[in-house]
Amino acid sequence: MLMQVEGLTYSYSEKEAVKNVSLYVDKGEFVGLIGPNGSGKSTVLKNIYRGLIPDSGSILLEGENLLNMSYRKSAMKMAVVGQENDVPFDFLVEEIVAMGRSPHKKLFDIDNVRDKKIVRHALEHLGMEAMAQRNYLNLSGGEKQRVIIARAVAQESDFFILDEPTNHLDISYQMQIFDFIRRLKVTVLSAIHDLNMAALYCDRIYVLKAGQIVLHGTPEEVLTPEHIYDVYGVRSSVEKHPITGKMSITYLPADLQTA
Repeated sequence: MLMQVEGLTYSYSEKEAVKNVSLYVDKGEFVGLIGPNGSGKSTVLKNIYRGLIPDSGSILLEGENLLNMSYRKSAMKMAVVGQENDVPFDFLVEEIVAMGRSPHKKLFDIDNVRDKKIVRHALEHLGMEAMAQRNYLNLSGGEKQRVIIARAVAQESDFFILDEPTNHLDISYQMQIFDFIRRLKVTVLSAIHDLNMAALYCDRIYVLKAGQIVLHGTPEEVLTPEHIYDVYGVRSSVEKHPITGKMSITYLPADLQTA
């Protein structure tokens, strides 16, 4: 088991955002975290990658207490890609990607030949090599996200934490990004907004509602019309797609939403 979370609880001031969340991720899996807006998906992930510190609970990464691990060590084991990737200053694309090498270097080390080769290969993987000298702030949203994923690739971690990485992107970029991450053959824990994307790419899914895990299983087990209605309050039709073999969800408009 690559990661195990037990009893994770976190509060913003006096408001409990997530309560007693437990989940696990096996090596090589693509695990999805879904749920309505405000259900706690991002809060769970922020606790896992230590953007927040849990009130209680445990997080084990490869059997070791993540909360006691140095940030450098955890960064070598776990790469993070969020949905918002604003930077306070402008950098060249290749400089952003080179930041992924930081966990492998001492404080005043400069990039060596191997670092530059890894950065170049990461950009090539994402089809961004021609943009290496472009200013990051001048890129489109989809291009920025590809750069951030290239940075994660340069980090050389085999475990990706993704916080709705395609939430603001058009369907072409969504497919490109998830297809690319699949081809990397890394382990993934991802919050996903689009249920059809979750059905298409995830091996297992956890469902959050009001800060608690209410369902867990394969996409076929979780993404049923009954469960979708219970969690989201929307009627739907769910069928196995004849080409992909994955579950395909059609949401029904109000005039067709009969009980």
